[in-house]
Amino acid sequence: MTATGTDEKSHRSAPPPKPRRVRRTIAAVVSVIGELLITVGLVLGLFVAYSLWWTNVLADRAAHQQGDQVRKHWASSGPKGPGKLDTRDGIGFLHVPAMDNGEVLVKKGTDSEILNEGVAGYYTKPVKSGLPEDKKGNFTLAAHRDGHGAKFHNIDKLKDGDPIVFETKDTWYIYKVFASLPETSKFNVDVLDEVPKESGKRKAGRYITLTTCTPVYTSNYRYIVWGELERTEKVDAERTPPKELR
Repeated sequence: MTATGTDEKSHRSAPPPKPRRVRRTIAAVVSVIGELLITVGLVLGLFVAYSLWWTNVLADRAAHQQGDQVRKHWASSGPKGPGKLDTRDGIGFLHVPAMDNGEVLVKKGTDSEILNEGVAGYYTKPVKSGLPEDKKGNFTLAAHRDGHGAKFHNIDKLKDGDPIVFETKDTWYIYKVFASLPETSKFNVDVLDEVPKESGKRKAGRYITLTTCTPVYTSNYRYIVWGELERTEKVDAERTPPKELR
């Protein structure tokens, strides 16, 4: 047999490419990458869920301790001691039955370090809040909707006519919801005005405004609820709550 013939035979007998092996290798790599992505996604999801849950636990614990201090302070000061304007540890407690969030301690300021304690805060800027005892004004509050106590998580449950009650050392302030704004820009400070015209009001009165982030788990926009003072009740020795809270 000639050399040429031998070369041709060797060429004919050379193993062909094995595309199946290549495809199997690619499929294995893709499978590993997919599993890694799924694992990373699960870890991130669990981390977010854990973070929200744990910040709620810590915030609720801190808020409960602070609330106890406020009530002890009220009790120790006696009837002739510091009254409703006393801001030591907090000015009072917000009760909103429709939100099913228990009592919410209210402190001065709306910075993150304050709200992260699981409380609500009244605005000092960009528009200064009125206070409940003011003859006219808008008592403007903010709290987290998710994480850090999530005190305003169920703000969307509030409907016109629902009560919002604010408790101070010596007075119950009973408001009724009359308007809400499910979504507005986080830069819309007009909702905090003394006369919140976006609520439909045109005259000065005694209002309360609740604000929080929306949609849930984001901070892109703000959810607003407005209420108007219906009446006040003096706190008795037993601190008997008004009928709206019984």
